[in-house]
Amino acid sequence: MIALVSFLGDAALFGQTRGADFQLTKITKNLVSTPEFTYTGAQQYPSNQRDRWLEVEAEFAAAPEFTAELTFKYFILVNGKLLTGEVTHVNIAAGRENRSVMYVSPRALARFMGKAALTPNSIQNVAVQIVQQGAIKDEMSFARTPGQWYAALPALSGFVLNKNETPFAPLYWDRYEQIKPR
Repeated sequence: MIALVSFLGDAALFGQTRGADFQLTKITKNLVSTPEFTYTGAQQYPSNQRDRWLEVEAEFAAAPEFTAELTFKYFILVNGKLLTGEVTHVNIAAGRENRSVMYVSPRALARFMGKAALTPNSIQNVAVQIVQQGAIKDEMSFARTPGQWYAALPALSGFVLNKNETPFAPLYWDRYEQIKPR
């Protein structure tokens, strides 16, 4: 009886997704400054604290006790340009507050903004897909738009970076899922 109630509870939680195992629950976007670290033994160079990184965080739920590997594909529309990137996470535990994060550097944002000022509204939309063994398990967009709104746009890769490729790498180890080394 307890197993049936547990199963029905999981089915209700995951019943609205393409697969029953994973569900994107929230996408947030923030413009954040470069973290600053203090160290000794070499010259220190301060970062320009006016420059902003785009941080895109995807929160998701996972039903299996452990999942060996999931790939998250990010589609970010900035000033009419579609930036894409992906990160593969490993050893994902079951839970409702799992997170993945990706970043776009201040220089990349400046490149695509041109002379326009960067504001939170400059990020027109974000979509995230969860992919397992080539199959899309769930997808969500930040703004309410038709599914796969990005499919007809030319994509620019190499500008959306995983946490380990940024100065944020040593931060928040317990907040985000482990990244598979390349």
